[in-house]
Amino acid sequence: MAEETIFSKIIRREIPADVVYQDELVTAFRDISPQAPTHVLIVPNVLIPTVNDVTSAHEAALGRMITVAAKIAEQEGIAEDGYRLIVNCNRHGGQEVYHIHMHLVGGRVLGPLLPR
Repeated sequence: MAEETIFSKIIRREIPADVVYQDELVTAFRDISPQAPTHVLIVPNVLIPTVNDVTSAHEAALGRMITVAAKIAEQEGIAEDGYRLIVNCNRHGGQEVYHIHMHLVGGRVLGPLLPR
């Protein structure tokens, strides 16, 4: 797996991104190909390739991802109507960048996640 990702460069501010939140554990920025009016990616500042690579040492950063998602949803005005948090794992799960990340998606009715 990669030791460096495009997300690593965004975290270090080496490439431009619309960063909406950053602290010592996580960084959140707008997706460059949004699938809804609000589409923000929330990533741990440490590179964790997939959910399969998570250890107990990552619990603080992963918990922070959830609390930051709720904060951003409130700031974006989508908390009351609702939103979706998505984490993909590996190829069959739809993961494209091998730096674990959470999609915060909302701002419209999203419909079912999977075909019924």
